[in-house]
Amino acid sequence: MARPREFNTDTALAQAMTVFWEHGYSDATLPDLLEGMNLTRGSLYKAFTDKKTLFLKVLARYDTHHVGKAVALLSDPDETGWAPVLSLFETIAQAVEAGEHRGCLLCSAIAGPATYDPEIRAVAERSLDRLGQAFETALKTKVPAQMRPALAQLLVTQYVGMRILSQRQETAAVIRQNLAALKEMSHRFT
Repeated sequence: MARPREFNTDTALAQAMTVFWEHGYSDATLPDLLEGMNLTRGSLYKAFTDKKTLFLKVLARYDTHHVGKAVALLSDPDETGWAPVLSLFETIAQAVEAGEHRGCLLCSAIAGPATYDPEIRAVAERSLDRLGQAFETALKTKVPAQMRPALAQLLVTQYVGMRILSQRQETAAVIRQNLAALKEMSHRFT
């Protein structure tokens, strides 16, 4: 009879997320993961099979907990138009100014392992598609229908770029400049 797991899977995934966030997918070593998750090698492999499977589960968790918050903000029926869009980008600027430089795990995956791994790319693209749909939802009262898909993709690209740039210490001013440009663009659609 197999022994029951002696750890909480959700807690282990949260801990793995921190390791991947700090080191990136490629640079997160097995010892980093074992230490960060407080697991033995056998427990990690038995529960998650391998590093890639673990990362895919972490990305799914990230999508639920982090991308889901952005989607909820942008899809709120009581807050439509540019207000939720600008609010989302404002949170990025405030986080960087407060010293948060981990960026976005999803965006790091897009710029890293998704470039060479089709499974990781598929999971990451589903999250980005959700974000793009949420931008379209937010803008449906302010932007003509024929312009929304392209504008939503532009905002997704801007979001990914800002989140990747936020990993660098000196980017708060650049992010504020991008936010100012988005605010200026929003005035053209009001």
